[in-house]
Order: sequence, then structure tokens, then C-alpha cells
Amino acid sequence: MTQEPTTIYQDGTYLAHNQSWHAEDSPWKARQIEKLFAKNNLDPLTVCEVGCGAGEILRQLSQNTRETRYFGYELSPQALELCRSRETDRIKFFGRSILEEDVRFDCLLCIDVFEHVEDYFGFIRGLRDKAKYKVFHIPLDINMLSIVRGGLMAARDAIGHIQYFTPETAIATLEDCGYEIIDGFYTMKEPTTFKGLLAKLPRKLLFAISPLWLSRLLGGCEYIVLAR
Repeated sequence: MTQEPTTIYQDGTYLAHNQSWHAEDSPWKARQIEKLFAKNNLDPLTVCEVGCGAGEILRQLSQNTRETRYFGYELSPQALELCRSRETDRIKFFGRSILEEDVRFDCLLCIDVFEHVEDYFGFIRGLRDKAKYKVFHIPLDINMLSIVRGGLMAARDAIGHIQYFTPETAIATLEDCGYEIIDGFYTMKEPTTFKGLLAKLPRKLLFAISPLWLSRLLGGCEYIVLAR
């Protein structure tokens, strides 16, 4: 990709490389959010997702609730078009920035988003007053294997990551932006590629022993955070 990072989501470039907008990962991501809610006894009545992509995470969450209302904000016109088929009387989508809206929700979701944002500090600070609770799911791209094999550029070219984190820098970023960390845990989804399947066993074994060391050595895991 040679385009500026902020334009690939508007001009169709990102869709050309990621035609499902990663909707296939949404059921797993929704389960991680539900796990975090249950662990902290949260039952929000209004939930918004910033950078909601195809909207499938909100659809998945809505299937296990009766009264909660869901709101998705997405700036990409291509992703917003994917959202439209998922709208219901309890799920609504908006093609504008939440930072320009005078709104407040019980919980805000920011799932695999701020690693795509140039001014990610300003973006994260801007979300702080939009909800009582905030959930961030953060890819952990910096690890020994990704550095040796050039994985950071692969993440940049294939899925648009322009910021890269370790667990420590991810948490420090949120704290620097004024957030109080309530809870968090490592996540690891099942691999779908041939290379991922080859690395599945050592990654699962290391994840069981120490997710932190998995994140430092082999990668393949992420971190979900509950903050306020």
C-alpha cells in the first residue's frame, strides 16, 4: 500500500485487502467482551462501538441480551454499507465520528482500533467522556518473532496497523490518557492460516504457562482492558 494510512478506509483499499472486514473474528471477540462483562458484573443498557467495522460484534452481543441497545460508529463508507444489513430495532449505525457527538453511553467498545489511528493519544483521550466504562481490545504486535521476521511491516501492509504495542506500552498509553484500569486479561484466538496452525501447539503451551512471555517471544495473543 502506498496510500496515506488515514485514506485507505475511505477509498476502498482496505476493503480490497479485507473483504469481510474481519467479521469472521467477531463471534470470538464478542465472547471476550462478554467474559469481561461477566467477570466484573457489568450489565450495560447502552453500548456503543467506535470503529465498528462490519457491525458483527454488536450483532453477536445483541443475541444474548434483551434490553440493551447498541450503537456503532464507523467512518468508512464501505464498512458502513456492510453494517446496514445488521441494523435492527436495537442496533443502529452512524457514519460519523463519535468525537463530534454530544453523547454518553454506559459502555464504549474500542476493539482493535487505535493501532490504526495516527493521533492515537488524541483519539483515546477524546473517548474518555463518552461512556462510564470503556473496553479496549489491543493487538500486541511487538514480539521477538515479529521483529526477526519483519512482522510489523506485514501488519502494516495487510491490516493497516501503524501503531505497535507490548502489554506494558498498551496499558501505559491508556493511563497516560487519563484512564483508570479496572481489569484486563490476555486473549488468543484459534489460528486460521497454515502458518498459524503450525505454531498453534507451542503458542497454546506457552499461553498456559505465561501469556506475558508468549506476547514477548512468539506473539499471537492480544489484551482486553476494562477502564473508566
